[in-house]
Amino acid sequence: MKEISELVKSYCSEMEIPFPVEEYEQRVANVKRAMAKQGITLLYCTAPESLFYLVGYQNSWYQAQSPKEWQQLSGVVIADNERTPIFFDREEEEVLVYNHCVGCDIRIYRPRAGTSQLEFIVKNLKDEDWLKGKVALEKWSYLPNPAISQMMQCVFESEGCEVMDGTDIVRELRAVKSPLEMSYVRTAARIADIGMKAAIEHIRPGMTELDVKAEMDYACAKAGGEIAGLPTYVSAGRRSAQIHTLASRHKIMPGDIVQLDLCGVYNRYHVDVARSVSIGEPDPDVARWIELSANGFSVLMKAMKPNCRVSEINRAVEQYYKEVGIWESRWWVGGYDLGIAFPPDWVGVFHYGPGESSERVFVPGTVVNYESDFYLPKSAGLSAIMDTIVIDEEKAELLSRIPQNLIVVES
Repeated sequence: MKEISELVKSYCSEMEIPFPVEEYEQRVANVKRAMAKQGITLLYCTAPESLFYLVGYQNSWYQAQSPKEWQQLSGVVIADNERTPIFFDREEEEVLVYNHCVGCDIRIYRPRAGTSQLEFIVKNLKDEDWLKGKVALEKWSYLPNPAISQMMQCVFESEGCEVMDGTDIVRELRAVKSPLEMSYVRTAARIADIGMKAAIEHIRPGMTELDVKAEMDYACAKAGGEIAGLPTYVSAGRRSAQIHTLASRHKIMPGDIVQLDLCGVYNRYHVDVARSVSIGEPDPDVARWIELSANGFSVLMKAMKPNCRVSEINRAVEQYYKEVGIWESRWWVGGYDLGIAFPPDWVGVFHYGPGESSERVFVPGTVVNYESDFYLPKSAGLSAIMDTIVIDEEKAELLSRIPQNLIVVES
C-alpha cells in the first residue's frame, strides 16, 4: 500500500470482491484484446458498472451532482501493455478502494499535494509513459459529467493524444456472462420472486402504493437483495398508465389494476419481474386484454433459442400481437440486456423489439428481460408484464416462477 497512514491501514483488511482474482484478470485481458483491434493505447473507464466488472469497485456515491470542486475522476485505466491497470480515487474513499479493488495499482489523490486531481492523474500517466497514441473514454457514461469530460479530453489532446469513444469495449464484454455471473443472476431471480410474492400476499384496498413498495423492498432485503438501479414500481388504477411514475401515497381501491415491477439484485446482478394484479374480480374486457398480453411470453419462448437472431424474435411476437388484435394498444414490446447495474439505471447495453432492424444474435451467456406492455380498455390503466430470460448453450429459460397471467386478489 502506497502512502497510506497507519490509521487507514488498520481498516484495510477484508477484501469484498464477488469473483476470483483470475476472473478479473481474464476480463482485463479481454479488454486489452478489444483495444488492440481498434488501435487504442489507453482506456479510461469511469462507468460504475465498468469499475465493478473490471476490478470489483463499488460505491454508494459517485459524486454525480457534487460541488464543482469535487471532480468525478474515479476510474480504472488500462494500457495496451503488460502493466497492471491503475485505479485512481480520492483519499476520502481510500478504505473502500483498498477493500473492494483487486488486480490494480491504486493511486490515491490527496488535495494537500497542491495539484488538482486531474493534474495528479495526468502526471501519473505521463510518468508511466502511457499518454500516447489513441486514448479512449467512456463518453456514454453519465460519469464524469460533460464539463469534466471536456476537461479530460482537452488535457489528453494537449499531451498529443487522439481522444475517441471507448464506451462499447467493456459494455460488449459485459453482455456475455460467465458461469459464475449466471449463478448470481439466478440468485437474483429467486430474490425477485420473493419480493413479488410479498406484494401479492399483502396488497389490499386501502393500502398506499408506498405501503406495497415497502413490503416488496423489505422482503427482498430479508432475502439478501441489494439496492436496485431503479426504484421498485407500484402504480394503481389510471396511474399505472404513467409506467415510470414513482410509488406515492395514492390509495389502492377495489377494482384497480395495480402494476408491480422490481429487480432482484445479487452482487449487483439484476433480474426484472413485473406483474399485473387486480384488486377483486376484474372487468372481463380488461382481464382478456391482460391475458392476451401474457400469452405473448409463450410465443416468445417458442422462438427464443441459443444463437437465434433478434429479428426472428421480433417477427414472431409482432405477428402474434397483430393476430389477437392488441398490437395498436402497445406501450412497448421488447427487452434489453440485464446484468451489473447501479443507480440511477438498470437498463443494459442493448435492446431489442419489433420495428428494430438489429441482426444481433442471442448468444449463450446472454441475459435479457422481455416486456409485454399494453394500454388497457375502459381507461383501466396499463398492463406491464415483464420477465427475465437466460440463454445458455442448450436453451432459453424464463427465470421467474410466478406465472405471467393476471393475478386476482381479494378486495
